[in-house]
Amino acid sequence: MTHPHIQAILIDLSGTLHVGSTPIPASVSALGHLRSSKIPFRFCSNTLKESTEDLCQRLVEMGFDIKMDSGETNVGSREVWTSIGAVKRLIEERGFQKPFFLLSDSAKAECIEGNQAISASLTHTEMPYDGVIVGLSPNSFTYDILSEAFQILTHQHPSQSSKSTSPSSRPPIPLIATHKAKYIRPSSSAPLVLGPGPFVTALEEASGVRAEIVGKPSRKFFETVIGDMALDINSDTAGGSGRIAIVGDDVEADLGGAASELGLWRVLVKTGKYRPGDESKPGVRPPDEVSASFAEWVDSVLANRS
Repeated sequence: MTHPHIQAILIDLSGTLHVGSTPIPASVSALGHLRSSKIPFRFCSNTLKESTEDLCQRLVEMGFDIKMDSGETNVGSREVWTSIGAVKRLIEERGFQKPFFLLSDSAKAECIEGNQAISASLTHTEMPYDGVIVGLSPNSFTYDILSEAFQILTHQHPSQSSKSTSPSSRPPIPLIATHKAKYIRPSSSAPLVLGPGPFVTALEEASGVRAEIVGKPSRKFFETVIGDMALDINSDTAGGSGRIAIVGDDVEADLGGAASELGLWRVLVKTGKYRPGDESKPGVRPPDEVSASFAEWVDSVLANRS
């Protein structure tokens, strides 16, 4: 297939470069070739259960050439962007005081790192929760914990019982989700298992509160990453500097939503959680391109430039 000119690439991680702790064949060398080509790229991950730091360390241990976040705040200094990092930024922007976390321990630690107010509030059982934040946390998806999240969203939690006003007159409690992937593949030899999406949907249906998605494929997530790269998202193939591509294994969670709205060149790879027919699912906009793997697609992009 003939590509448009690619000016930059957003790369999904799990299922595109690796599955669990196993690199997908040829993905390590393909990433090296891509870096040598000087085509700018960023990693965009909805992550599984770990913090961004733990994820980066695991990628390095797999052999990937990943630039670890140095903590700098200048534009272009961050290479790995995750939904957990997006949650942390949202907590700071909105001024949450005591969110109810359905996250793994390492993801939760990243979200509250440096936030002394939240760290202190979580020890005060009488202080009411002001948000519910859901990521991939299998140990949190029990009946009791999901019921507690539902109670918070509907102002029925014991910590909210002292309020003199009726639940209907109180400010809505936001439901924040890292993403709504329906299923994931946790390791190269494992079958597909449920992602956080069905549990987020259950909370939405029960509480009547619509979740705000902060990871892929939300518009804010993509615009933040592209803005950090100082790229023109509206460039076209004729008069501009080229298209921005997004490469992933999930036609909905990676390539849907704002990836389509923003006009990204959407590439579906047949690795990870991909299942035959995903590219032609009813009700889903087909990808712009389908490739057997990230390595094969990188080879074709670089061949078009030579």
